[in-house]
Amino acid sequence: MEKIYTDTAKILKAIAEPKRLRIMDMLSCGELCACKILEEFHITQPTLSHDMKILVEAGLVNDRRVGKNTYYSLNTENIAHLQAVLGDLLSEKEPCICDQTCA
Repeated sequence: MEKIYTDTAKILKAIAEPKRLRIMDMLSCGELCACKILEEFHITQPTLSHDMKILVEAGLVNDRRVGKNTYYSLNTENIAHLQAVLGDLLSEKEPCICDQTCA
């Protein structure tokens, strides 16, 4: 269970920044070239690359290179897993962790 907490915290840390959440929202519409994402923000290309690296390493975003361009898309499988984990952690369910720690 500790691994689930650690992995989930890493992912949540990756999206705990408004710009990255907005990027995720943009990618929910479909794959985008880095150049299109960059047009939406007043940041430098290296700053965008840093943010995208964090999202890719967290497993939330896929990247692919075509020539000089990098395209990004949501990793829907990992996002579905995150949704399931958060649903389990935040729901009233049996068995509850309280049964293990408070007993």
